Amino acid sequence: MLFNSIDFAIFLPLVFLLYWFVFNKSLKLQNILILVSSYIFYGWWDWRFLILIFTSSLIDFVIGLKLKKEENINRRKLYLLISIFANLGLLGFFKYYNFFVDSFTMAFSFFGYQINDYNLNIILPVGISFYTFQTMSYIFDIYKRKLEPTNNIINFLAFVSFFPQLVAGPIERAINLLPQFNKKREFDFIYASDGLRQILWGFVKKILIAENCGTYINPIFADYQDHTGSTILFASIIFGFQIYCDFSGYSDIAIGTAKLFGFDLMQNFAYPFFSRNISEFWRRWHISLTTWFRDYIYFPLGGSRGNKLSIIRNTFIVFLVSGFWHGPAWTYVIYGALNGAYFLPIILKKTKTDYIGIIAQDTFFPNLKEFSLMLFNIYAIGYLWMMFRAENLNHALSMYKTVFSLSLFYKIDTFNPKVLIILSFFLGLEWIGRKYDCPLHILNNVNIFYRWIIYVLLILSVFYFGNFNENEFIYFQF
Repeated sequence: MLFNSIDFAIFLPLVFLLYWFVFNKSLKLQNILILVSSYIFYGWWDWRFLILIFTSSLIDFVIGLKLKKEENINRRKLYLLISIFANLGLLGFFKYYNFFVDSFTMAFSFFGYQINDYNLNIILPVGISFYTFQTMSYIFDIYKRKLEPTNNIINFLAFVSFFPQLVAGPIERAINLLPQFNKKREFDFIYASDGLRQILWGFVKKILIAENCGTYINPIFADYQDHTGSTILFASIIFGFQIYCDFSGYSDIAIGTAKLFGFDLMQNFAYPFFSRNISEFWRRWHISLTTWFRDYIYFPLGGSRGNKLSIIRNTFIVFLVSGFWHGPAWTYVIYGALNGAYFLPIILKKTKTDYIGIIAQDTFFPNLKEFSLMLFNIYAIGYLWMMFRAENLNHALSMYKTVFSLSLFYKIDTFNPKVLIILSFFLGLEWIGRKYDCPLHILNNVNIFYRWIIYVLLILSVFYFGNFNENEFIYFQF
């Protein structure tokens, strides 16, 4: 079920009314409603996906209880390995099987051997990468004795399948979300109002910004041979804003929807395009995933301890895995490697932690250095988005060949003033509200009359300039 669909517009109020006005006397019944609603929400795409998410959840529920009782270190490691192999096995089969078969076949063909192609017609379950990582972090934290496993299977199944964030995150940790299913929840009007504001901002990002950006850049990437290098690079930069508004828009709707039911989800984006280097960008982009890789891969490898060679190795491993997490394509692997390469100057100069606070923290306008670094970072990352957006390696290499030619210095041959006006409006609002989790939360300090004028203007902008084609969110494919 899509957030930007008529189905969800009916589903959400119905679940909300049942939750607060029918089952509000019983925490157990509320959690059962959340679980049933989540399975309906997820099964709306294909009911067969429910078998997979239930199986994955049940495996880790049982292993979590086994780890709690087991003191023998070797048996604990065995249970951990069973969880890892089960989860990664399911993920690997449904998401990467054909990729490995194709790569294996291609490798043999390169040496002159022809082998049969055993591709299967596999449907990729929506959101499998997200809920797999969520259940794996649950087991990792129990294994490290940072978390007590739950013996309430309803709460655990609801935690894994919680419908607001099930399909595209945030990838919640059990330490944060699971205990919230154990506490009685009272309706809080102010908290719910914040949730509605964040939902509105999410729809502004998705329908008004992301969809208009996509309408402009999709024809350019489809017919890249007919465009100059400057146009392709400009489209790549605009794609960065498209995927940001599409993905963070989903996160905003998810976080806001969770607030309507009394749940608090982690912030997943923190204004990444106001970053001054690649390190700060990744601290602000898809925070739930980057912190997952940091805690469960980067730190166990040694993190930033050791010599520079070790730090470089650890950084590249994380980005290669991160790239591969996005999908079964070499473009994603290379995209991850390029991000790792962008980190090399930072590691070598030891400037990784230079930018911790927000840009222009104590003033409204950034200074010249901050502004220049921010613009350069957007420009530099634009080259990375080309690899991410490309359909395959040939597509990517052809675009890079055009961009690294003299046509890079030609004027942009396809221009859309509407997109630039909408983006300028959007970035202006984000800049004003950059100290808040959601820019619209700044309206808490605004007179109610002017506050509602802004709400109405935003809603009218979405309806008048937005795109209501019910396109899937980009990260559903991951």
